[in-house]
Amino acid sequence: MIDIYERLGTHCHEAVYTSVTLTHEQRDRGRLKLTGTNGEDIRVFLERGKPLLVGEYLLSTCGKHIKVEGAVEDVTQASCDDWVTFAKACYHLGNRHVKISVGERSLTITPDHVLEEMLVLLGLTVTPIKAVFIPESGAYSHGHKHH
Repeated sequence: MIDIYERLGTHCHEAVYTSVTLTHEQRDRGRLKLTGTNGEDIRVFLERGKPLLVGEYLLSTCGKHIKVEGAVEDVTQASCDDWVTFAKACYHLGNRHVKISVGERSLTITPDHVLEEMLVLLGLTVTPIKAVFIPESGAYSHGHKHH
């Protein structure tokens, strides 16, 4: 059993012992019990509120380096040719605090029939796809300070 308490960031020059493939929901959690790609059990004990990043490296208590990979998941991609329509879609999703990945006049969300219908009504083309979901981290992801 490998225990992890330390994050190393997205740059590591050491040999990777194993990797773990996580969904976006798993990457949001600070406490996880996983199985590495080598079959070894891994327990993760990290600070809560700071999601793991795809490509991030972790250091075990025994000095082994583990890489975080993103799992391919069912997601919904919505796109359009018009920037105003796209901006409205982003506004409405943000107003509902929906996790979203933003591209060039396209966005990706987790499947939700109500949100998908709203996007179609706004004029976007909605397509179910399989992809690694990496939502935007949010405006206050690095801490919020009042001035």
